[in-house]
Amino acid sequence: MRNIYFLFFLFSYISTSAQVVNLEDCFRLAAAENLTVQQAQTALKAGEYNLQAEKKSYLPKVDLLSSYTYLSSPLTINLQEARNGIIEGSSQQSVHAANEVFKEITGNDLSQSVQDRIYKTSSTIIGGLYPDYNPQLSQRSYFMAGLGVRQPIWLGNKLDAAKNIAAATVSTQRINVDVAQKEVNFLIASQYIRILYLNTMLTKQEAIVEALDKNKSYADEMVKNDVLPPYQRSWTNVVLTQAKTHYNNLLLEKKNAIPELNKLMGQALDAETNIIDTLHYVGTDMVAPEGDFWVKNPIYQLASSKSDYAKTSEKISKSFSLPNIFAVGNYNLYQRDLPVTIPDWFVGLEMQWTLFNGQTRKRTQAAKELIQESDLAQKNTGQSLQVQLMVAKNKVAALQNDLKSLEPAKMEAITTTQLIQKRMENQLSSPKDVNDALLVEVEIEKAYATAVLGYYLALAEYYNILGSPMEIAKHIR
Repeated sequence: MRNIYFLFFLFSYISTSAQVVNLEDCFRLAAAENLTVQQAQTALKAGEYNLQAEKKSYLPKVDLLSSYTYLSSPLTINLQEARNGIIEGSSQQSVHAANEVFKEITGNDLSQSVQDRIYKTSSTIIGGLYPDYNPQLSQRSYFMAGLGVRQPIWLGNKLDAAKNIAAATVSTQRINVDVAQKEVNFLIASQYIRILYLNTMLTKQEAIVEALDKNKSYADEMVKNDVLPPYQRSWTNVVLTQAKTHYNNLLLEKKNAIPELNKLMGQALDAETNIIDTLHYVGTDMVAPEGDFWVKNPIYQLASSKSDYAKTSEKISKSFSLPNIFAVGNYNLYQRDLPVTIPDWFVGLEMQWTLFNGQTRKRTQAAKELIQESDLAQKNTGQSLQVQLMVAKNKVAALQNDLKSLEPAKMEAITTTQLIQKRMENQLSSPKDVNDALLVEVEIEKAYATAVLGYYLALAEYYNILGSPMEIAKHIR
């Protein structure tokens, strides 16, 4: 018995040295520290930044462009291929001009010999002046640096679609935060209720151990006075040992439950979280929710957001078949050694239109199927939530009925044990009778506490389906 009291004292000391928390405290800590919630919030921030970026997609794109080019040979103009034609044409033009002047003055054409001399003289002069090489248009190597501007004018609604899908993503991620918070709160409520159940069982088991220890003392006295055979005292020792073992197991089970709750709250796993309350049954009148209650559940809202996402994806698929129009421009900042074929600056319009892409039609069909699938998923989620609520409500009602029948049985078992203990004090019953009564009382108490546990877990599930798991805190204060 000393060992049991020492263990209980040690556990009580450790617990009371820690901060006492209730269910509202657990919810508050989890909202700020839970890793799952923080992960969802971080994803939401990333989506919001991406949406801000898409909203600025209409702005022009300005690039600093540079390149170094080395040609196998310099760019040139081949003048030699046109040499004979240019000399011939120029000489004939000189003869024609001289003849026209002479004819204007005298009224007659130049003689053929004079025309021949003019032609020959012109050919000699022009042939001497005509370059005998091909002039270069560029150096063999050159460096370019400039500013390039590309301004989208119309992209077939692609920019709007990209912005809309980014907005749909943010909406989904925002709902994901609500889903994560809701599920974490439900898990916290469930774990907190289980710890209250362990506290209840520990309190009851402590009383049982004390009663069995007292019963053992009576048995020792009765054996000493030769009123009771020794084997009945041995049976009392066995039952007491089993009760102590069960008590220690409950302590260990609670010790394991605390780190699980700490993780859900985002606290250090070895944080000293002290929960001292026990489970007390308080009946609840189940009021059916009004209207489409499932619409408020983040799980349903998540399915609905996926439907909006699918509709936006269809618009993007259709936009692939439309042209893209850009305003483009370039200004060369570094103009040394540039080829003469490259201007200092230019502006213009650019159109890109994919005339055939075998994937576009199939992508559009896939997007339409995705819309239909999302609508079906939304309806299925709504029906699933309705079924789950009905099951949870019926479960709560069934457990309430069980508790109504277990309550008088529990009280009768306690009364019976007390009567048998008084009879033993008057040597009208044996310690074995007391042990048997205590064991029956323990089983009935365990059944009652387990029913209370199931009742509150079902009630927590009921509120979780409604989308407000934190409401359970109002019922277990």
